Amino acid sequence: MIRKLRWPLLALALVVVGVWPAAATPIALAAAGAATVIGLIPGPALLAAGVIAWLRHRPAPARTA
Repeated sequence: MIRKLRWPLLALALVVVGVWPAAATPIALAAAGAATVIGLIPGPALLAAGVIAWLRHRPAPARTA
C-alpha cells in the first residue's frame, strides 16, 4: 500500500514546492526520445524482436511426474 502511495505523494510534494516542471522535463525528454526511436523501427521488425526474445526466455514447461 505504501509503495502505491509513494509516487503520487512525491508528485504532490513537487507540485507544492513548485519544481514539478524541472523534475518532469528529463522524464518527458526520455519518453519522447524512446518514442522517436521506436517510431523509426518498422513494426514487423519490432514484432520479430519480441518473438525472438520470447522464444529465448520463455518459461520451461512444468514437469509432470
